[in-house]
Amino acid sequence: MTTAHGTPPSPFLLGGDLPVARMGFGTMRLPARELAGPANDPAASMAVLRRAVELGVDHMDTAWFYFHGALSAHGLIREALHPYPEGLVLAAKVGPVRHPDGTWGAPAGPAELVEGVHRTLRELRRDHLDLVYLRLHGDEGEGPALTDRFAALAALRDEGTIRHLGLSNTTVAQLDRAQDIAPVAAVQNMYALFHRPHPDVLDACTRRGIAFVPFFSLETFGRPEPTEPLSRIAARHGATPAQVKLAWTLAQSPALLPIPGTTSLTHLARNQAAPTVPLTPQDLSDLTDLPHH
Repeated sequence: MTTAHGTPPSPFLLGGDLPVARMGFGTMRLPARELAGPANDPAASMAVLRRAVELGVDHMDTAWFYFHGALSAHGLIREALHPYPEGLVLAAKVGPVRHPDGTWGAPAGPAELVEGVHRTLRELRRDHLDLVYLRLHGDEGEGPALTDRFAALAALRDEGTIRHLGLSNTTVAQLDRAQDIAPVAAVQNMYALFHRPHPDVLDACTRRGIAFVPFFSLETFGRPEPTEPLSRIAARHGATPAQVKLAWTLAQSPALLPIPGTTSLTHLARNQAAPTVPLTPQDLSDLTDLPHH
């Protein structure tokens, strides 16, 4: 799929009932660019959040373990945006356990997941969450480590605390198993121009009408990236390479909802303008053929 003449793509119906713009915003780097710090200026991070809403962002991704010291993504979101604009979808992840000193613990069990959801509600000052992802680890398989934990979140969905459920870092087999328990509205896996490790998951989401929310859509992971034809295509369209990467990502499936994060107002504006970059079929083909991992 490609969008003609730089026309912004139509909104996606998350879970079949929540319309969201295809370009969202990730909040992981608002407290600190790296989890280990140093901390960002909270006033600057809150300014980015407010500007994101002004630019039309209606889907923000967060997690309670996005923090550095006393500065947390949830706290910044609450201080900047509460009372929340009508239609703003807040998606939160649970699963990993991170201690106040920044170290990581064992993945949360069912009871800890429930507490994590209620902690997120308190920190965001919400009475329900629009979307909650269970963040998985590669060794969980499709057994009780997945099913018991997902069932705990499904019970919160049944009582109305959670509107929609998602999986993060999932395989197709895990997605199938979770869907036996409750509907899955969204998947959050890595996917980008130079990093495409889950094509089967993307295909499954596209066929099933499940949102695929790629994380690290602009990361380089310290690897050199080909400058051709990326820079040439960007120059021809008067765009940045990052905008071309995002435009390419959007074009791969109508289910793709990138959530690039930033603490720069300039980068925010550029990212949100990426859907209007009018990539041609030849551009898309040339970019798709680039080496990737």
